[in-house]
Amino acid sequence: MLHLSTEISDDWWEVEALYDLCFAPGREALSSYRLRDDVSPVSALCVLARDDDGILGAAIRYWPVLIGARRVLLLGPVAVHPTRQGEGLGGFVMRESLERARELGWERVMLVGDEPYYRRFGFQRLHGVQMPPPTNPDRVLGLNLVDDGWLGLCGTVTSSLGRTLPPDR
Repeated sequence: MLHLSTEISDDWWEVEALYDLCFAPGREALSSYRLRDDVSPVSALCVLARDDDGILGAAIRYWPVLIGARRVLLLGPVAVHPTRQGEGLGGFVMRESLERARELGWERVMLVGDEPYYRRFGFQRLHGVQMPPPTNPDRVLGLNLVDDGWLGLCGTVTSSLGRTLPPDR
């Protein structure tokens, strides 16, 4: 049986170890990580799935970012332990955390990922939304958490600290 919990500070390194296991070396060099520098994740949305023995099977995190002056959730990373892949854990933490985001009043969420995979959760390519380079614009996806959450919203994604990132980052 799986147990969902909200990530706490004591979980940080265990979650980081899962991300290290699941993603290629250098993941922290990605432009999406620059948007997270010196910014705390949205703790209520950082969800863990553990089995009855307390072993971490999946984790997901969200970060606040801005497009202009409007708040947006940046989803990621989401990871499933290699021994648990194929069991639906990724989809489970995704759906649960997105529902929590709706309940907390967030209007929109974005991520950088493969549209064929994330389309099943309702994500679509965002046109007119630019992530810091070198992000492939075809991988910038968004989801409305309320009707028309993305309507008319376009521009460059910046850190929630309000700083614009230099092009070389």
